[in-house]
Amino acid sequence: MESYRPQFHFSSARNWMNDPNGLVHHNGVYHLFFQCNPAGNTWGNMSWGHAVSDDLVHWEELPLAISHDEEEEVFSGSAVVDVENTSGLGTRERPAMVAIYTSRAKATGRQAQSLAVSLDEGLSWTKYADNPVLDIGSTDFRDPKVQWFEPTSSWLMSVSNSAERTVAFYSSRNLKDWVLLSVFSPALAVGDVWECPDLFPLPIDGDGPDTWVLVVNVVPGGIAGGSAAQYFLGDFDGETFVPDDDEGIRWVDHGKDYYAAVSWEGDPAGRHMIGWMNNWQYANATPTESWRGAMSTPRRMSIRTVGGRLRLCQEPVEQLARLSGSTMSTHLVRVSDAIVRSELPRGTAYQVQAVIDAGDAERMGFVVRAGDDEETRVGFDVARGAMYVDRTRSGDHSFSPDFPGVQSVPLDLHDGRLFLRILIDRSSVEVFGGVGEAVISDLIFPALSSDGLMMFAEGGAATFEHVTVRQLSSYRTASRR
Repeated sequence: MESYRPQFHFSSARNWMNDPNGLVHHNGVYHLFFQCNPAGNTWGNMSWGHAVSDDLVHWEELPLAISHDEEEEVFSGSAVVDVENTSGLGTRERPAMVAIYTSRAKATGRQAQSLAVSLDEGLSWTKYADNPVLDIGSTDFRDPKVQWFEPTSSWLMSVSNSAERTVAFYSSRNLKDWVLLSVFSPALAVGDVWECPDLFPLPIDGDGPDTWVLVVNVVPGGIAGGSAAQYFLGDFDGETFVPDDDEGIRWVDHGKDYYAAVSWEGDPAGRHMIGWMNNWQYANATPTESWRGAMSTPRRMSIRTVGGRLRLCQEPVEQLARLSGSTMSTHLVRVSDAIVRSELPRGTAYQVQAVIDAGDAERMGFVVRAGDDEETRVGFDVARGAMYVDRTRSGDHSFSPDFPGVQSVPLDLHDGRLFLRILIDRSSVEVFGGVGEAVISDLIFPALSSDGLMMFAEGGAATFEHVTVRQLSSYRTASRR
């Protein structure tokens, strides 16, 4: 239904979409390719759709990029710009954009890594004549993420041996001939299937030495179940990834609806990541019609020391402010075991930023997308030390028994204060707690008339020291910069 159409989260104009693919920045343009079914609104006929942006918030959808054919489906992968023409598929004056994707043979189910080439900034593509370029004879070998590794002047591929729950690293001088470097097989191998790996360095606390982050998406997985993204921190020496073993499983996002998370290559503004907002428990059944599936808000990634430990932290891209409409702020609102109904504006697409003094409240936070018999609660439970999203009354959930419920993530108060940033859209809520060390992303399907926003406290009084609500416009109504 169009009443659920996201306003500031990218969704395809029609049909099915899932994993983000081929994330690359080139000549001032961010490319977002994505898994799509050009013929229907459920998974199948896997191909690559395409959208572009100058700023990660205004998106223009382009025609189908790389299509399935009689022999293969075009599964997930990545894209690079071969500036030095190592592959010989372009020239230095006209470098090729090369997509490295998993080719799934329709006849056998065999999965191998293949190439497609574009010489016109990703507008048109030609599949490489000598595909595949990496084939180990497996039916569970997919989702290559390729990057240029400067210390060895070579291409580095991270790719999943999905059923074995391992990540293999390969090296190539020309994108065509690949040599196995190592296989990462951790003791904390959760989930039945591993997919969509991503390996990248980030400086500690902004200016410290780099640590390496390995993101692995798993099914089933996550504290909330279904599908989710986990991450490891460690060291990569050009051949082998060695994880730190100081704690257990780390989740990128503690919600139900953040999967296939990968980052952009060649991004001059830092490391930005995006994920598919859905869950394989119910992805084919969500209550939309001509379209199905959306992306998260792009997020800037960082490594910060929180509570004496390193954490992968996330924050929505600052360019989101370019979609801002009317803004309202309020200060020092004391809420005592009640809901304040008249303080905040109504809407269906907006951002809330808040600082809350917990006082002696047991729970406090916001009720979003509230209406007749519908609401989603975003709150903090003091006794549990946990941020949570309660979507048991968030709207339509008749399509799956796995949909309703409460998702939570541990979070420490700072001097008794809770820092929240909430992104609310027509069919989703994304919550960032603290400095971005705690994140929950969930789909919701309320009626369009459910547009109320309220503050709440339970079991005592909390003071909402500062609350700012910014209405957010559609990325479709404003042209790219």
